[in-house]
Amino acid sequence: MIDRREFIASSSLALSAAALGTVTAGTANAEQPAQPKRKYRLIATEEAFASPEQVEYFRKAENSAWTDPDIELWRHFLNTGILLRRLLDVEQERLSIMDQAGVDMHLLSLTSPGVQCLNADAGTALAASANDYLAEIIKRHPDRYAGLGSFAPQDPARAAKEIDRAITKLKLNGMIVNSSTNKEYFDNRKFYPIFEALTALDAALYIHPRNMPEPWNDMLKADVYLWGAIWGFQAETSLHAMRMIISGVFDDFPKLKVVLGHMGEGIPYWLYRMDWMYLHNPADVYKSASGRRLKRKPSEYVQDNITITTSGMNTHDVLEFCHKVLGPDHVMFAIDYPYQESVEAATFMQTSPLPEADNEKIAHGNAERLFRIPTA
Repeated sequence: MIDRREFIASSSLALSAAALGTVTAGTANAEQPAQPKRKYRLIATEEAFASPEQVEYFRKAENSAWTDPDIELWRHFLNTGILLRRLLDVEQERLSIMDQAGVDMHLLSLTSPGVQCLNADAGTALAASANDYLAEIIKRHPDRYAGLGSFAPQDPARAAKEIDRAITKLKLNGMIVNSSTNKEYFDNRKFYPIFEALTALDAALYIHPRNMPEPWNDMLKADVYLWGAIWGFQAETSLHAMRMIISGVFDDFPKLKVVLGHMGEGIPYWLYRMDWMYLHNPADVYKSASGRRLKRKPSEYVQDNITITTSGMNTHDVLEFCHKVLGPDHVMFAIDYPYQESVEAATFMQTSPLPEADNEKIAHGNAERLFRIPTA
């Protein structure tokens, strides 16, 4: 845990040339304009950015003794010029790539792990400053950007206040959390003030991946590297969602709206098995630690309370499957910029084999409804 003041007291928050490069010069590395055929309005709903202050935190951590799987991953980010540049840029290269791909809008969110590696005071302060920064970006480009606010689960009461401020004052479009915090998940009742704030405001919560905490992450790096996006992210985030379902969070908050990326982090594939095991296992071991039983089948909470996005999963076979098991109202288009390619993702959506009306919902309509984004 790091104190915010001592961490950045001597740091300038100006964007250094080393971090940004020159954005205009960087367009030489930009995605080539394959120009997918424009058919649907595209609102991409899992698009990362970094604030200058966040980068300063992780730049300091790079040279510290602070050990955490996400800090290790950030060491790679800080030494990958094009990736860091694209996370920081919201004025030039990002917009150019969006235009090349025919993407109308990014729903921006502070890149993982957000503020969740910090102590409660530092995380709360950084979340507030990041939300202010995001609101200013949206004001400059209201037709191109919407945004998900950050909060620090380390202090649930202050997190609830920041959620209220982000939605009511800053007019952000929802909230995002990067899975577990201090090895704790949202099935813990200490986090209920967060759900109370979200449901009172009718605001959706995007549960975004991060690396599994130690020592669990070591199992993903033993002999082969399965941490991060290749496997570990979905394992961590699907675990979080399943803990919320089985613990009864959605019984206590039936109107809570949760979003999962990457075609639902594998959960749609498991609907039959989770129901069968929960309802029919003779040992009756699949329940919360309190012995609580759910009011409904586990799959029904997935189908009613969870919406998934296509981020990083540009395959029509999986899209058709998720469309079939969840319905067209619970799938949204996303790219996962800058970690995935925009032109490929846009082409995937523009060539979707689903019915036209359903494609309209997935490409933009569901995002407009769930995140209260104005229609074109």
